[in-house]
Amino acid sequence: MSNNSILVVGGGFAGITAALEAAELGYEVYIVETNPYLGGRVAQLNQYFPKLCPPSCGLEIQFQRIKNNPNVKVITMASVDSVSGSVGNYDVKITQRPRFVNEKCTACGECEKATSSKISSEFDFGTGTRGLAYKTHPFMFPMRYVVDAENASEGELTAIKNACPYDAVDLDDAPKTIDLAVGAIVVATGWKPYDVSNLTNLGGGKLKNVVTNMQFERLAAPNGPTGGKVVRPSDGAEPQKIAFVQCAGSRDQNHLNYCSYICCMASLKHVRYVRERSDANVTVFYIDLRTPGRYDKFKSITEADDKLNLVKGKVAGIVEDAAGNPIVTVENAITGIKSDEKFDMVVLATGMEPSLAGLSVPAGSADADGFVIDGEGIIAAGCAKQPLDVMKTAQSGTAAAMKAIQTVVGR
Repeated sequence: MSNNSILVVGGGFAGITAALEAAELGYEVYIVETNPYLGGRVAQLNQYFPKLCPPSCGLEIQFQRIKNNPNVKVITMASVDSVSGSVGNYDVKITQRPRFVNEKCTACGECEKATSSKISSEFDFGTGTRGLAYKTHPFMFPMRYVVDAENASEGELTAIKNACPYDAVDLDDAPKTIDLAVGAIVVATGWKPYDVSNLTNLGGGKLKNVVTNMQFERLAAPNGPTGGKVVRPSDGAEPQKIAFVQCAGSRDQNHLNYCSYICCMASLKHVRYVRERSDANVTVFYIDLRTPGRYDKFKSITEADDKLNLVKGKVAGIVEDAAGNPIVTVENAITGIKSDEKFDMVVLATGMEPSLAGLSVPAGSADADGFVIDGEGIIAAGCAKQPLDVMKTAQSGTAAAMKAIQTVVGR
């Protein structure tokens, strides 16, 4: 007998969209997400283009739809261990890591106040810190704290448990194995920023005032480590002169062979962030500026700013002076002149790599770059399939839902 439940691996924008579209047509859908929250990379943005809305705007509506739909089952902090069987009849084994916080949690925050230890925040890409009991961001869904038992001492764990007035901290929580039977699988495992420490010539991860585009996004976010103030990491000073380096690790045979599609638009958006907040001068070093379709309008509005200098040229290297100012060596492709220029801060537009790159795919197969290839009952969606923006990711999620439904209906 075939099964018409659908598994969605990944609860970012593509996964949520695919799950809801299928669930609202009456199909039972399971979302398996590795993070403690849904929303993926979109949740980490300050704003997304072209309208520059905050991510809570698009996500809150989706979360409401999930809450109102009993067909959607959400399993966070979980990963797919194995998939066996065949199209229409898959057997999926999932491991769920302990959250140490149960459904009684009201997100009051008492647990967070119980300890003073701080560790680097993954959500903020290391630009800030978080507590041992934490909420990643204000519109987190599910709205429930997480206890980091791995980094907390026995005493700290006891303090966290004792601080909770609702008896929501469960220190006996243990990993669970979940068995699911599904007919089709949507792989929406998303993307990760390319590892900046590979970009040694650009000072990736070494030079204090050289940050990645996603770190910059967190610095500009009101729920980020600086409350939305763009400051340089070394001394907290507001930069007066900022450079953006495009294609950092993309379109490069030594790194990512392909164009990551959204980095040019992301940097143009970042230019807007800077100019909204300060009078800083901004230079964007690019190979080609890619603003497809309707984004051309966004580009023309942004480049009308007289504080913005667009330079077609490849950055060869970045070093820092004694004061921690990045010195950028660039060859201007139009004049052919090679020069060194000093900035207060440099943002590397690091490329978009599929989350599964270098890992084994939970279902189906992947190409040499780690992008998931569609199989018969296994459908890739969003950035697991190719680099996309939020709008195209949503379209891709809807398309995946339709294919998944065709798979289970046709049996």
